[in-house]
Amino acid sequence: MGQDGTSTTVDAAEVATLPAAEKVALTGGQDFWYTHGAPGLGLEPIMTSDGPHGLRTQKAEADHLGLNDSVPATCFPPAVGLAATWSRETAAAVAAAIAEEALAEGVSVVLGPGMNIKRSPLCGRNFEYFSEDPHLAGELAVAYVDGMQDRGVGTSVKHFALNNQETDRMRVDVSVDERTLHEIYLRAFRSVVTRAQPWTIMCSYNSVLGTLVSQNRFLLTEVLREQWGFEGAVVSDWGAVVDRPAAVAAGLDLQMPADPGAEQALAAALEEGTVDEAAVDRAAGKVVRLLRQGAAHRDPAATYDADAHHEVALEAARRAIVLLRNEDGLLPLEGDAAAGLAVIGDFARTPRYQGAGSSHVNATRVTPALEALRAELGEVPFARGFSAGADDAADPDALRAEAVELARTAGTVVLFLGLGEDVESEGFDRTGMELPAEQERLLEEVLAANPRTAVVLTHGSAIRLSETLRSAPAILEAWLLGQAGGEATAEVLLGRTNPSGRLAETIPLRLADVPSTPYFPGEHGRVTYGEGLFVGYRGFDQRGTEVAFPFGHGLSYTTFSHEDLEVTEAGGGLALTVQVTNTGEREGREVVQAYVSVPGSGISRAPRELKGFADVTLAPGASATVRIDIPETELQYWDVRSGQWAVEAGTYRVEVGASSRDLPLSAEVALEGTEPRIPATFSTTPLELAAIPGGTEALQELVGDSPLFQDPEMVKMFEQIPVGRLTGFAGLAPEQIQEFLDRVNARDGRS
Repeated sequence: MGQDGTSTTVDAAEVATLPAAEKVALTGGQDFWYTHGAPGLGLEPIMTSDGPHGLRTQKAEADHLGLNDSVPATCFPPAVGLAATWSRETAAAVAAAIAEEALAEGVSVVLGPGMNIKRSPLCGRNFEYFSEDPHLAGELAVAYVDGMQDRGVGTSVKHFALNNQETDRMRVDVSVDERTLHEIYLRAFRSVVTRAQPWTIMCSYNSVLGTLVSQNRFLLTEVLREQWGFEGAVVSDWGAVVDRPAAVAAGLDLQMPADPGAEQALAAALEEGTVDEAAVDRAAGKVVRLLRQGAAHRDPAATYDADAHHEVALEAARRAIVLLRNEDGLLPLEGDAAAGLAVIGDFARTPRYQGAGSSHVNATRVTPALEALRAELGEVPFARGFSAGADDAADPDALRAEAVELARTAGTVVLFLGLGEDVESEGFDRTGMELPAEQERLLEEVLAANPRTAVVLTHGSAIRLSETLRSAPAILEAWLLGQAGGEATAEVLLGRTNPSGRLAETIPLRLADVPSTPYFPGEHGRVTYGEGLFVGYRGFDQRGTEVAFPFGHGLSYTTFSHEDLEVTEAGGGLALTVQVTNTGEREGREVVQAYVSVPGSGISRAPRELKGFADVTLAPGASATVRIDIPETELQYWDVRSGQWAVEAGTYRVEVGASSRDLPLSAEVALEGTEPRIPATFSTTPLELAAIPGGTEALQELVGDSPLFQDPEMVKMFEQIPVGRLTGFAGLAPEQIQEFLDRVNARDGRS
């Protein structure tokens, strides 16, 4: 039911009675942002809008790449910043605020959140995605979807699926193995569908294993609806559909934007019988349900408080800033350090606070960090140092010389560096991880002139931190922080806010160390995910690769201790508690992270995987017991033998701490597992039979005194010979082997 009591259910019979032309029209857009309505059912069209981190509603000329202006709206931290909060509460608060603005603008569905896995730091759209880790991405996406839909505005979770690059994104074909597909790239989508039921899911442009996602029945019907129970509508990315009849047959419900030719093609296919009428009815029914959801929450009188939403954006930005390094307590800048401050870097004056492309928000207001610092300290000397604009004609040597001279006379320098929209954006990938050469040179000369330099980094995906940059005594990772990012940065620099952000992606030492590098972005329209399961920190840990800063890392102006870890089995999953104490002198927020491994596992696994996290805010000297629940679904792996999820039986190790490589506590617990019983067949080996109770003994009876069981070297060889081959090796008849297999399977209930 809607908030006004209006039913949002759909009766298949009423959809079937609609005229064919009306049903066909419902499967496509009316124009760029609006769906068709259903006049036969008294339902008006609804409006969609871009807006993962702020509404981008266009009232006049429409486009999907951020080229034309949209109505003013609050620009919250993009996903790269929101993810660094590691806060479900923050994600929900941001989404709720966006929903209020959507209702005020007559928008029923916001196109977000973006939750593709960050397979490579070079993906130009990484700023719109949460993490390299599916658990973190899934948790934040669930909170975001609930936060928005609880306010009566639908989400369109995107981009489903395997859309992990911008290079050739409209057609690139992705080749991926079965376990990697389910465990890495679909897992977060599974979480948000099964736990939050988004109103819509947006299909991606690319192909998967030779089939466009918009026409991929396996993904859109078998996985989404049959395996996960998705109840909403599958919407295309704008321009992703090339064959509406094939797309509707595969499970797509709504093609966007309007495409009269596609509508005619579907009408003809329906009339000719080449598309099942039931598929058209299903698609039309899903859109009717969406129209009713929108109608149930439409509020022409809705308004929002722009100042209050700016405060939501500010709190999110505060929590997103990651303190990477702080040697000798250079930060925060207090007392004389603040009094002798100089600011260098064009990003301090002309901030980059969001990404380019379809998510570009027309912010209600923006406060640069320099302005925020001056509001607190009075006049603060400033030098540009470099040009943040690609078309700026300023002399780079003169800018750098002015900045170095200022650094030489300052007590402390805050140097703002980063990447511009010309380097990372929707529509193209980055070609490298480096800071611009002129910024690197500026950094070297400023550090030489004044070692008391704190660096603030602004960008949408991991960059390579050169040896010079890593030598800076203090580094703040400010990502892209939305319209309030300058204020939040000033607060952290001056100690008004204690930084508590954590890395949602590993910062590698070099691009060559990234597991996906040999395979990214593919060639000739194809890309192979050759690194398999070992994405991000999983790959770095599996190889034992040194990194600049590990996944989950983030410092504070206070210190915390973790003690008394207890782990128990709970409903097939795990429940753990740990005591956290603030051992420093400032109030602070700690993010407690729980990683799980299975020592001696019979399947390929990463050394550890994030499976739970929680945050707690503590006053100096205060302690709290933090509980983290890890449900059975998080412990599952994809069993390729049975084509289903399973929990391996064995001993599970839980490690708890402050990052993927700072895990001082560990405990172990045994789980029975839920692995399917796979019947023994002619292809089963003696090694596999050993896992079946009584299987080895039964095999010994079958082969009798054969030397295969007597000679140690032969035994090792024999272990991997399929039992069906014993017709030649042991002189057994096929009937004897079949009788043996029947006995083994019946004894263990596998037949």
